[in-house]
Amino acid sequence: MARIFDVIEYANEMKDEIVHRFPEEGIGDYRLGSQVIVREAQAAVFFRDGNALDVFNAGRHTIATANIPKLIDLIGKAFNERTPFPAEVYFVSLKEFANEKWGTPQPIIVRNPGMGLGVALLQGFGTYSFQVKDPQQFVTQIVGARGSYRTSDIEERLRSVLLSKLQDVLGETTSAKSVVDLIGLTEELGASVRAKAQDDFEALGMVLKSFYIGNLKPSSKSAQELRDMGMLDMATYTQLQAADAMRDAAQNEGGGAGLTAGIGAGMGIGNLMGQALQGGMQNAAAGGAAAGSIKMPDIMTPAEAAQFMKVTEADVLGAINDDSLKAKKIGSAFRISK
Repeated sequence: MARIFDVIEYANEMKDEIVHRFPEEGIGDYRLGSQVIVREAQAAVFFRDGNALDVFNAGRHTIATANIPKLIDLIGKAFNERTPFPAEVYFVSLKEFANEKWGTPQPIIVRNPGMGLGVALLQGFGTYSFQVKDPQQFVTQIVGARGSYRTSDIEERLRSVLLSKLQDVLGETTSAKSVVDLIGLTEELGASVRAKAQDDFEALGMVLKSFYIGNLKPSSKSAQELRDMGMLDMATYTQLQAADAMRDAAQNEGGGAGLTAGIGAGMGIGNLMGQALQGGMQNAAAGGAAAGSIKMPDIMTPAEAAQFMKVTEADVLGAINDDSLKAKKIGSAFRISK
């Protein structure tokens, strides 16, 4: 029997699928008078000759194409068995996509006046939900000609928008609130992020339904990681490195004594870290301005590092061996970066 009409519908729950195109590949040659059935929580965007002509809501719709039954079969022979009048239908889910995850891959730097270094690093995670508000805009701007478009295809873009807005909100809030206060304002912060992000979502044909902060806390970044980010001067780095070492010592099974033995020569960790801190602060205060002062080189031997830290070379080698001081081994010798 000759093909006369088409019935186009997508009876799928679309659990994590936002858009599904008919046909999934190539061009459609749907016949004049074909039926499009749109289900609840769906919309269908009808394209003809590459243009979005209409958006269908739930129900049955008759589409108008130039593909006249039987006649198009004859015309198609002149176009290599394909229709010169293409038509496609994009089914768009209008449900709310909830419990999408977000998190901070890198800590967010905020002001923390009057406490510690005056700055703090915050990390957090939570959930958000979104919904397609303008199906035609979403298809034309985001989906293009793809056969299927899922939440995983856009989640990275949405997370980037949300993290940018969260950073703005935290920066504005910390001008009047401390980091300690922030942790108790997660609901207010979430509402502010949602308000700031709406324009960006609407530009994509979407709406941000919710944004929740599940946890917001100071980062556990080490002194070395902070210094690698360019946040610490030498004096502050020395202080935090001492704090890291004392924390690690407390976590050892043998307590601080185990680390003390590794650092060497019966020297207590308190004495070593105190001397390191004093030496670092003196070097920072001097700043190379005092007559006869020695500028710290970028790369040092253990003996040179010991001189600047006011400890013995054996202490430095012991700290290298138990990984409390980072160094690179070249042959049989160690080199330590500034």
